[in-house]
Amino acid sequence: MAEKGKKKIPRQAMPEQDPKVRAHNFDEVPYGYDEKLAQLEAQRCLQCKKPKCVEGCPVEVEIPQFIKFIVEGDFAAAARQLKNKNSLPAVCGRVCPQESQCEQTCILGKKGEPVAIGRLERFAADYERNNNLVTIPEVEAPTGKRVAVVGSGPASLTLAGDLIKKGHEVIIYEALHTPGGVLIYGIPEFRLPKAIVAAEVDYLQKMGVKIETDVVVGKTTTIDELLEDHDAVFLGVGAGLPLFLNLPGENLCGVYSANEYLTRSNLMKAYKFPEYDTPIALGKNVAVIGAGNVAMDAARTALRLGADTVKIVYRRSRAEMPARAEEIHHAEEEGVQFELLTNPVRFIGNEEGWVTGMECIRMELGEPDESGRRRPIPIEGSNFTMECDTVIVALGTRANPLIPSTTPDLKLNKWGYIEADPETGATSKEGVYAGGDIVTGSATVILAMGAGRKAANAIHEYIMGNA
Repeated sequence: MAEKGKKKIPRQAMPEQDPKVRAHNFDEVPYGYDEKLAQLEAQRCLQCKKPKCVEGCPVEVEIPQFIKFIVEGDFAAAARQLKNKNSLPAVCGRVCPQESQCEQTCILGKKGEPVAIGRLERFAADYERNNNLVTIPEVEAPTGKRVAVVGSGPASLTLAGDLIKKGHEVIIYEALHTPGGVLIYGIPEFRLPKAIVAAEVDYLQKMGVKIETDVVVGKTTTIDELLEDHDAVFLGVGAGLPLFLNLPGENLCGVYSANEYLTRSNLMKAYKFPEYDTPIALGKNVAVIGAGNVAMDAARTALRLGADTVKIVYRRSRAEMPARAEEIHHAEEEGVQFELLTNPVRFIGNEEGWVTGMECIRMELGEPDESGRRRPIPIEGSNFTMECDTVIVALGTRANPLIPSTTPDLKLNKWGYIEADPETGATSKEGVYAGGDIVTGSATVILAMGAGRKAANAIHEYIMGNA
């Protein structure tokens, strides 16, 4: 098809569940492309000689090549092409912010809408899995080297896949009973089904990656003990320490961190209620403080667990909301309400110690602060009370101090994150590398994967240099 004809094809929308139906179930919201839609969308790709989209991808997926396979109808080849650089294409196709990465640099986006790279990635990975076409790549001859990987989130899984291919023995140590890290405990079923993550983990295990669950490094064992029988250690433990507001009444029953709320729902199968009677707050009037992706996940989860009203409470305006536009759109469609330019002042409880409301104050926007967003300023005398029986605080996370507290020679920055070379992941402790949210703070899945890839290359050089 001529370039002019490609530009005339509109970007293909993904079919998805009706909002009124999906607000009451945990099934995945978008259905994904079928073969016809995928090929039509793939035909929009101009196959640029110098593809800017590849530069926008943290793991440098060869995007035009995998899209070309879709145009040709060789969908399994498209998936294999993706996996040359991306160990988790079915995950990335669902949760990565392509709109601010690969799609942002697509030439078609200059005058119209970019190619739906993420949706095509999801299609190819799903096609391969659903049609039993997954092939396990050959790994190099054993090197006799062992690498311990702490945590099993996206940075760790990427690193494990890269190192196992090079012939090293890789053992992942996961604190929880299910591998997958934030992909499992942090992202709801309706956005990333657990079966998708399990399939990606299974792929790595078939390549030879070993996984030991219920191992809390810092308690069960230490970094120094791991170094005794491993040639290198990678720390991909994420940033799992929740932030709170430190307001009066925050210790009332019914006030949760988003971490706890989503972990209970995801790992304890509240998404299968009432089949699983998970101990989780089934609030009727729920307030979620914050406006990032995690806040949207918590709000939409509360709705599915039977809440009558769910409100996002955010101190800035819609323009400053950090969540993906798609997540905000889906939340609105499902009935989540938005209380913008609003900030909590204190939490109100009853005699039994349960939260019953939240005193808030209206805000207005002043000059931009260090984040580049306009600073919210309280409007004097605008206080009001919002009724709620459940509050979910979704303000971000910090680094858990458990590993540093048992590894004193591991250098941290002033926020408590591990200091690591951005190009290699090397830390202050020889043989120990780190990447993902434990280094950068909360970021995206694909950025964590990029860090895992760089650390894998550095660890390979390090352990082979010691041969």
